[in-house]
Amino acid sequence: MAVLRRGVVDLVDEADLRRRLEQSRADRRPLRVKFGIDPSSPDIHLGHTVPLRKLRDFQRLGHRVIVLWGTVTAMVGDPSGRNKTRPPLSREQVEANKQTYRAQVGAVLDIGSVEERENGEWFHRKSFLDCISLASRYTVARMLERDDFHKRHQQRQPIAVHEFLYPLLQGWDSVELGCDVEIGGSDQLFNLLVGRDLQAQEGQVPQVCLTMPLLEGLDGSQKMSKSLGNYVGISESASSQFGKLMRVPNDLLAKYFLLLTDLAEPAVRDLLRNPLEAKFALAGTIVAGFHGTAAAAAARAEYDRVHRDGGLPDDLPTVALGPDLLRDGKAWLPAALAAARLAASNSEGRRLVQGGGVRVDGVVVPDPQAQLGPGSYVLQVGRAKAARIVVPG
Repeated sequence: MAVLRRGVVDLVDEADLRRRLEQSRADRRPLRVKFGIDPSSPDIHLGHTVPLRKLRDFQRLGHRVIVLWGTVTAMVGDPSGRNKTRPPLSREQVEANKQTYRAQVGAVLDIGSVEERENGEWFHRKSFLDCISLASRYTVARMLERDDFHKRHQQRQPIAVHEFLYPLLQGWDSVELGCDVEIGGSDQLFNLLVGRDLQAQEGQVPQVCLTMPLLEGLDGSQKMSKSLGNYVGISESASSQFGKLMRVPNDLLAKYFLLLTDLAEPAVRDLLRNPLEAKFALAGTIVAGFHGTAAAAAARAEYDRVHRDGGLPDDLPTVALGPDLLRDGKAWLPAALAAARLAASNSEGRRLVQGGGVRVDGVVVPDPQAQLGPGSYVLQVGRAKAARIVVPG
């Protein structure tokens, strides 16, 4: 229970889970633990791994983990936490996303011992009248108890009828699979509880619902998201992961240790006395988990070389400038910085140059009117940002 309770937000309910664990041990029957994944995007980040790590805890304790691929629910679109209807995906998009998603899930779970299912197994066989029958099991009033639906209704924002079906579809998955436990993010609690209700209606023992926190991203405020650029992808290189994790805000370090590592709380408390060393420990632990200890050590050495010694990263991006950025065959330095994404705009590039923070091939260039002729150049902004640009001849 200490392992399973770590980092959990909701547990409905703990006494029931304890009873099931005792019965599981007595009967030598592993619990069936479900986690539904809608492959709505091709890549996953550290925020996605929080519930996956809890699944791994169950897996290590000898229970049966079921990864349910929501090949049908992904086409409906989960409205959780959204203030507008999510556009549906095609079957082709879902299948393509699933293939890349599966490989990344294997970086956290022992994918070989996972029971993989798709909810298309049962939903593709059902008729429209079956859908009507499922919809009759819940009232609109109950659906409007869900926080995001309630807010949208109060704000007179549209709610499409198919969005009410999503929790029912997710809940019916638990009926089909005969789940003992379902895991999800804290924004999924309503959907998980619908599964309990539907199981009870079908004469099954209602599942235990366990939710995990949503992980804030590197900006320290909003949920980790690729679209917001505040994420650490699990398929990124060791050096990229390490560098990003060194930007975790100090007040989030304890949460990152709790949800993304297995370090004991006393050890974490000791580390947090020195936030910089805590960041090194966090980055090293997470990178080693995905890439191995040797790669983590190399990433640390590269980080030190770039940030402490003023060196260049090994995986320096290269950007070839297009003819639209050239005038008389030369590139304006502030525009080159913006093209290489070392500055947000030409104006910011000009300010960086004027401030003396820009190096070209290791030499500070303070002239905001500087032009770069044909050739290859290494541009640096401060110590942490660099790129190679190519000015065509």
